[in-house]
Amino acid sequence: MAITIQDIAKLRKMTGAGLTDCKNALNETNGDFDKAIEIIRKKGQAVAAKRSDREARQGCVLAAHQPGFAAVVSLQCETDFVAKNEGHIKLTQDILAMAMAKQPSSKEELLALPLNDGRSIQDHITDRIGSTGEKMELGNYEFVQAEFTSSYIHPGNMLGVVVSFNEQVDDRMARNVAMQIASMNPVAVSEDKVPQNIIDEELKIAREKAQEQGKPENILDRIAQGALEKYFKENTLLKQALIMDNKKDVATYLKEGSASLTVVDFKRVNLNEE
Repeated sequence: MAITIQDIAKLRKMTGAGLTDCKNALNETNGDFDKAIEIIRKKGQAVAAKRSDREARQGCVLAAHQPGFAAVVSLQCETDFVAKNEGHIKLTQDILAMAMAKQPSSKEELLALPLNDGRSIQDHITDRIGSTGEKMELGNYEFVQAEFTSSYIHPGNMLGVVVSFNEQVDDRMARNVAMQIASMNPVAVSEDKVPQNIIDEELKIAREKAQEQGKPENILDRIAQGALEKYFKENTLLKQALIMDNKKDVATYLKEGSASLTVVDFKRVNLNEE
């Protein structure tokens, strides 16, 4: 059976594989599309196994929000070249769209969900591995759930944020808060949400530093507590100085929208080196 360019293009659209791989698979199977797809899938599985020990630090980060739910995902790969490829970005968009539609509770649940052709997201990622020759994985899937949400994707698709609020918030204000999170990388919304192990470590470091400086033993705890307050001011969202106006903190800024407005939760995914 003669393989036409239309056949190759059709298989490429179905699998995302390269033209040469599609042509070879169709020639090998005498034009049988089902068998050709299986060959391409097996190639992806073989490449995935071969490159399992590689690091996938590049990728595409996308985020979206709607009433009740916001999500951020990262489809990671080995090189910037593949990360910027149209097919890679499109698959990331498809994964995010499925996350927004189905709102799975874990990355494993998201990977098992089927895309339009009925095959799972994991299968589609494996197919892309075969066509690119690079390790590829769903590195992150994070979400927040609340009636009022927002999201932000930094130019370059390497950093994304989702954030939720306790009440209705102006779109511009919500975006500014999301950009604050992207820029300043807070560890928590407020000091009461900072993990205890971080608090203990900051107190320990401050106390040891004061001891090294020869401070009296009876004031070491007070010095450590002061250092912790400084840490909270720099690293908890509501206490951080607003990047757009450092004369006010984020909590004060939110009160311009409503006296009771606050942030409930946020998630931040960054593939750039911090």
